Amino acid sequence: MIDERYELAVGRIRQMMVEDTVEAPFREFFQKTAEFVLMIHEVKALIADGTYKKLELAKLEEWNHRLYEDILPDAYGTSYGNPAYAVSQLGEEYGQLLSFLYTELRGCIAYVFEQKTEYLDILFELLIEIYNQFEAGEPEADRIKESIYWYASDYCDVFAADRVRVQIDPSESFAVDMVQNCELEDLRYLYQFGEYISENELRTARHLLELPKEVIQKMADVYTEGYRKGFVNTGKDLSKKEVVDIRYVLGFERVVRQAIQNFKVMGLQPVLYRAGVSVLTKRGQSKVGYYGAIANKQFEYDHRNDQALFLDKKFVERKLEVIKTTFEHHKEMAGKYAGPACIDMFGEEPFIPQQKEEVIKLTKKQEELQVQFYSRQGQIMNQYIRGDERSFTIISYPVPEIGEKYEEIFDEIIRINTLDSKTYEKVQQAMIDALDQGEYVHILGGGKNRTDLKVRIHEIDNPEKETAFENCVADVNIPVGEVFTSPVLEGTNGVLHVSKVYLHELQYQDLEITFKDGMIQDYRCSNFDEENKNREYIYDNILHKHPTLPLGEFAIGTNTTAYVAAKKYGIEEKLTILIAEKMGPHFAVGDTCYSWSEEVRVFNPNGKEIIAKDNSVSILRKEDVSKAYYQCHTDITIPYEELKRIDVITRDGCKLAILEDGRFVLAGTEILNEPLINGDK
Repeated sequence: MIDERYELAVGRIRQMMVEDTVEAPFREFFQKTAEFVLMIHEVKALIADGTYKKLELAKLEEWNHRLYEDILPDAYGTSYGNPAYAVSQLGEEYGQLLSFLYTELRGCIAYVFEQKTEYLDILFELLIEIYNQFEAGEPEADRIKESIYWYASDYCDVFAADRVRVQIDPSESFAVDMVQNCELEDLRYLYQFGEYISENELRTARHLLELPKEVIQKMADVYTEGYRKGFVNTGKDLSKKEVVDIRYVLGFERVVRQAIQNFKVMGLQPVLYRAGVSVLTKRGQSKVGYYGAIANKQFEYDHRNDQALFLDKKFVERKLEVIKTTFEHHKEMAGKYAGPACIDMFGEEPFIPQQKEEVIKLTKKQEELQVQFYSRQGQIMNQYIRGDERSFTIISYPVPEIGEKYEEIFDEIIRINTLDSKTYEKVQQAMIDALDQGEYVHILGGGKNRTDLKVRIHEIDNPEKETAFENCVADVNIPVGEVFTSPVLEGTNGVLHVSKVYLHELQYQDLEITFKDGMIQDYRCSNFDEENKNREYIYDNILHKHPTLPLGEFAIGTNTTAYVAAKKYGIEEKLTILIAEKMGPHFAVGDTCYSWSEEVRVFNPNGKEIIAKDNSVSILRKEDVSKAYYQCHTDITIPYEELKRIDVITRDGCKLAILEDGRFVLAGTEILNEPLINGDK
């Protein structure tokens, strides 16, 4: 039945290429879109008869370029995927609507490689439905919106339900089979995923092929062992779990293949699912799952709020019902989900998006609905995948785009990711012993850095057995090198400032956030000329559309080795936050590091229990869980060279200096300065 509907849809779309039943300027849009659909149909046939898999590398590269060329930066100026161009050609209302349609159809690239004919048919029929409306003249924009609304609502139980299932069901094995069975020496395998493949993915795969087997084993071991330790160190029972959620960027298959074997020894089967490509399965421009190169970050950014076309209370309830029902049907499987194991990549040129007036925007009411949706979705997930029973790990490596010395930098990152945790454990404990005496910590910027912030620390009732800071020694959060706490919000006041920082693949210049009793009171940056655009940028991407956020974490990074390496290669602004947060004090806005698992007892290596896991917001979970969590956590680091000092102010008014002028001065931490001193020579 699906195959028949699919063939009928393709036949109708083929007619769009030659008939003139739609007036200009819309005819060109539909012909361009039909051309794309027919290209997808051609790829489908090549995959079905095995031809695509046998194509030479040059031919695969050609196909990959054809599939993505319309949204690549050089062509994006005249692409209907670009809302600005679509509006200029089709008018504001039609332009926005049809740009959305074109963008949603681009998800067919993923669906054709996964052989999801039902998905293809659904989207092709949506195109035909809207095309038919234009055959009778220019339709009311509301008619098109209605078609889009019912597409989202009717097929939520297909797209959203499948999205839940692929995250917990190891039988969904498209990518796992690829990683396990492909010939990694033959780089043609990269083009079988259906993702955009750039020089980064190709060169990464080549570099990994050149590394000795024992190095690959070492990389896989530190990744999977960090995952295992995450359960051990928090007293969670890994033996109850059966599924590990592997997330990575294409090109890293040789390491992932070995990691899968390591996880199997732990009794875990992998799930590997693609990052969402539909407005129904993705969250803004964030990537959760595996993915290849991002063909055009501006394209992703332009369409981050497309759900505004249909987001209302009825749709929110519909989608939440689908998610809950799907989890309920698969609750036994969900209970065996252990959590994500992520391999992150960094090194691309920092991206500063262009803010466009033509993009689809959420109304204030829709922003509130979106926040409510993510909150309730988090509650549903925690009901079936308990936060106090799951864990995670994350590790990162550079991509070739990082610079000419890519291979050398890659080797340096391997070294940083495998630093001796015992050395750091001892040094960090000396720091914690001082921090635990504090009423608050005073962080003061140096030079042009305007930071002047006092972070209040939880009071410890039993210093012999309790601590406010976690001694982080590279388990879930690799590499080693930080101590962190959940601050007391009341009494946490001041300004956090950093000259330049890269967060969630977006760059911020001259970022300044003001806190009042631990909550964000004000914020600014200098990315754009207009102040309102700067505020909107922060509101969308750091506050995630919340009116305010708490300071959920305060930490001091101790990995001066990573800091010196970053300075040596000039890659500071290209580093992932995973490493950057270990290179100075950092401050996370949003949820604490213990969200959804506050009741789990956690101990430092010295046996002291960490008691600072809640704040006055997260504790509201005991009364109304919807008020306790924000479903976001964004780390912002001040580099050592921008610091004047960090002092602990004890409860009897004494001052204990931790850092002065970018150097550690507390007794027992001086060894951290050695890389800094050697790096200055």
